[in-house]
Amino acid sequence: QVQFAESGGGVVQPGGSLTLSCAASRRFAVTWHRQAPGKGREFVAGIATHGQITDYANSVKGRFAISRDANMVYLQMHDLEPEDTAVYLCGASPLSIWAPVDYWGQGTQVTVSS
Repeated sequence: QVQFAESGGGVVQPGGSLTLSCAASRRFAVTWHRQAPGKGREFVAGIATHGQITDYANSVKGRFAISRDANMVYLQMHDLEPEDTAVYLCGASPLSIWAPVDYWGQGTQVTVSS
């Protein structure tokens, strides 16, 4: 079992920045996903257990950066767009960032609006 504590969401203007944090109770591969109203959950970024591999959705490449410090995983988001508005959720897998997520966090709301 893995517990998460996500934080860092909020309201930001277009072009602004936010950093999300995910504190996991165990050291697994961690992925960030997001779900906008009326849409399915989509992969945003992932980082391997020891940080040696990262991956990003095409829609956020060059704007978002994922990093970790032991069991803390961060998602730095820059040049935010209204289309980035969603609930952002942390997920973990003992296998890899491309394996199905076994454990989910509660999510944190990110709203990009002027």
